[in-house]
Formats: sequence, structure tokens, C-alpha cells
Amino acid sequence: MKYFAVGDEDTVLGFGLAGVRGRAAKNAVEALSAFREALEDGNVGVVLITERTADLIRPQVEAWLASGSFPLVVEVPDRGGRLPGRPGLRELASSALGVGA
Repeated sequence: MKYFAVGDEDTVLGFGLAGVRGRAAKNAVEALSAFREALEDGNVGVVLITERTADLIRPQVEAWLASGSFPLVVEVPDRGGRLPGRPGLRELASSALGVGA
């Protein structure tokens, strides 16, 4: 199972240094193209997309999440930090595992 990162250039570069393939996106058209590339790659098991990039294509991200399809899509903060009102990685992990934070 492989990971694929979608987000700003710094985030994609950072994940790239850890061996994660990805594509940077500066606008909704690029974000949707990168997101679709990740979803269509049969080797990708987890798509890491920054919150700000996901907001550019929110309807498509929400539709994928609601479908329960594979690969798993996880929104992560970018270099600017998490967006207001969004759970942190610890809260997301605790929720996914069904344990208290």
C-alpha cells in the first residue's frame, strides 16, 4: 500500500522527502486533477490531502468520503497549521481508533 500527497508545494516536497509520491496544486483544477490521479492509481492506499487543498474541491472530497470507497482519504494540516474548527491529528487518530483523546 502506497501513500499519495496532494497539497501545496512545500507539503508535497516534505512528504516526498519521506518517499511519498504526490502532486502540488495551486488551484481547484490542479487539485481535482491530482486528487483523481491518486484515486485512480490502484497502488495508492492512502491519499493525504491538505485541508486547504481539500477545501478547493470540497464537493468531490466529501463525495469520496461518503462513498466509503478505497483508498482512504485523510485531510492533514499544511505548513500554515490546521484550519480553525478542524480536529488535530491526535483527535483524528483517537476517533478512528475509537479511544478517548
